[in-house]
Amino acid sequence: MAFPPMSPPPSPLPAAQDEARPVDSSERLALLDVLRGFALGGVFLSNVLMWFSGRAYMTRPQMEAAMASASGLDTALMYTNGTLIFGKFITIFSFLFGLGFSVQMMRAEARGAAIAPLYMRRLGVMFLIGCVHLFGLWLGDILTSYATLGFTLLLFRKRGDKTLLIWAAVLIFISPVVVNSAMKFLPTLLSGGGAEAGAEAAKAAMERSNQARAETMQAFSSGSYFEVVRANARYYFGQFIQGLAPVLFALLGRFLLGLWAGRRRLFHDAPQHLAFFRKLFRWSLVIAVISSGVGIGVGYMMRQKMIDPQASWTVLLGPVRQLNEVGLATVYVTGLVLLFQRETWQRRLMVLAPVGRMALTNYLGQTVISLFIYYGFGLGLIGKTSIATNIGLTLGIFALQVVLSHWWLARFRFGPAEWVWRSLTYGKAQPMRQPAAPTAAAATAV
Repeated sequence: MAFPPMSPPPSPLPAAQDEARPVDSSERLALLDVLRGFALGGVFLSNVLMWFSGRAYMTRPQMEAAMASASGLDTALMYTNGTLIFGKFITIFSFLFGLGFSVQMMRAEARGAAIAPLYMRRLGVMFLIGCVHLFGLWLGDILTSYATLGFTLLLFRKRGDKTLLIWAAVLIFISPVVVNSAMKFLPTLLSGGGAEAGAEAAKAAMERSNQARAETMQAFSSGSYFEVVRANARYYFGQFIQGLAPVLFALLGRFLLGLWAGRRRLFHDAPQHLAFFRKLFRWSLVIAVISSGVGIGVGYMMRQKMIDPQASWTVLLGPVRQLNEVGLATVYVTGLVLLFQRETWQRRLMVLAPVGRMALTNYLGQTVISLFIYYGFGLGLIGKTSIATNIGLTLGIFALQVVLSHWWLARFRFGPAEWVWRSLTYGKAQPMRQPAAPTAAAATAV
């Protein structure tokens, strides 16, 4: 596939400024806000279905029992979510994070300033916000991971486009296989034990994992807020963090794809690259369909005990899953870009722009609302609701967030969390309220 040529510089780049400042609403690229809002809705749905509903803390026997007793609707929704949702929207969000870095680079270059000092302050504040979210609310926080990995983007800011794509491919498709293989086989090799010793170690690890899941589920179901916080930290350091390494490598690969796309100005000058987006849409759709078919088939055979999920060769399924996630995420993004070029669809999709502009506020708000609905110190619905009910609740809450985001940004320049982030980054409180519109009398007096 031929890559699009670099676009000429003009289009929505801000004019040079004497000092760094937050992006004004008039300088924002509406398409990126729409994509960010779309991704946020999918991330919310994925988080609820996997984590807040309690599914992630079920043991394999509990999962099998739940599937056996599920209604036909829930079974269909489970397969649909696994194929169309899980992993796809966080891929879009990660891509947009890397693209945002390229936008910050362009703004810094327009000012004739270095990007590193301001960018590092932004990441530092993000990390602190993420720590509060992680240890005070929910172990699935992504902000700390984004902030930590964000520093590595500085190492790639002067690398060529080809280098970015090669590194992205290695990080997304090869590194998870290497890391997962090391985690699976290295302990046995270092201990000097054979296959039998490895099987015993895997069995013991599974028992510890099941016990940790059961204890965490109990705390989340009936514990007070402080009991939930303690259980949250125990599970994070005891279980969750062990599987982060392959995820982080893949996230960084997605960051680099976003950095490459930002350099190429694919989204800033989207109308000039429609042929590329159409071709990318078609190829990504083919890849997504094939990889989804493989994943569904293998998953079915595992559930029917035709394949051992612990078999050594299953580490090779990692690249297939990554192909599915990146492929379908690309289908979503390119499809929205192409629809956005049509006036009717653009008006419809712009509904998502405000929720994308307030992505941090809405992301944190989704956690707070979900904890109140599902955890024991709230309504205590964890483990008690069907997939269809969870989807309905999530979509209803997200629709409310869309409405509130429109209302808020009609009055204020930033969301509350965005205001805190920017104020701490720039070292001074940012003006919050939208400037008042000129009155008719003032307009006629000029």
